Amino acid sequence: MNRRQLVNFFAGLSVIASLGTTAPAFAQDKPIKIGATGGPHAQILEVVKKVAAKDGLNIQIVEFSDYVQPNAALAAGDLDANSYQHLPYLEAQIKDRGYKLVNVGYTITFPMGVYSKKIKSLKDLKNGARVGIPNDPTNGGRALLLLQAQGLLKLKADAGLKATPLDIADNPKKLKIVEIDAAQLPRSLDDLDAAAINGNYAESAGLDPTKDGIAIEGAKGPYANVIAVRTADKDKPWVAKLIKAYHSPEVKQYVLTQFKSSVIPAW
Repeated sequence: MNRRQLVNFFAGLSVIASLGTTAPAFAQDKPIKIGATGGPHAQILEVVKKVAAKDGLNIQIVEFSDYVQPNAALAAGDLDANSYQHLPYLEAQIKDRGYKLVNVGYTITFPMGVYSKKIKSLKDLKNGARVGIPNDPTNGGRALLLLQAQGLLKLKADAGLKATPLDIADNPKKLKIVEIDAAQLPRSLDDLDAAAINGNYAESAGLDPTKDGIAIEGAKGPYANVIAVRTADKDKPWVAKLIKAYHSPEVKQYVLTQFKSSVIPAW
């Protein structure tokens, strides 16, 4: 091999080595897919997306219309993270479905409220009134605890956060508890006397907790929403960048300005 051939040979090796070192950089440009329910969660993520972009993190938001699919999609690898659920719901999903998911950061709290198109006060509920609650275990329990706090019923002492209608120990007004998909509760108000509705779905339906709610959950409680990722991904650099962006002053200011008291930053 003459000198010119040697020069060309090593130049070729240099190009190959260069390609090898730049490949991971292209991999990092792949969008991080984050699932969220439509409404405030997705709206807030749009701001997070802009903040994260300054730190080199490319986010793609995938919207869902129910509570079940975002965790299923995350566990299956179709998403990299999701932001739509409170911690008790995530923990219940992990226990019941065996998902290898983990909470990596708190986001916001949506106070649950009781709404009605037929009465102005819970005192006006008649005997046998139909009261809607979410049909998933943790949000259903949350609704029952809210009704108990308002003196409408009493739960068994050991019912806890996952209380169901079967845990009602005392129901003076003989209320008929109707379990409905959480997203459908705002649309079901015409057929119910009242309904306990999650804050994000109330917000999406144009319900104002301070004006339309006849009972509202306290600001402090165990139902702060979280960002979930697969357990195997929790220590990856992009996760830290995502949390940093979500907990930024820009996002906090947006939440406080856009949603007032109906959404509370939980960090």
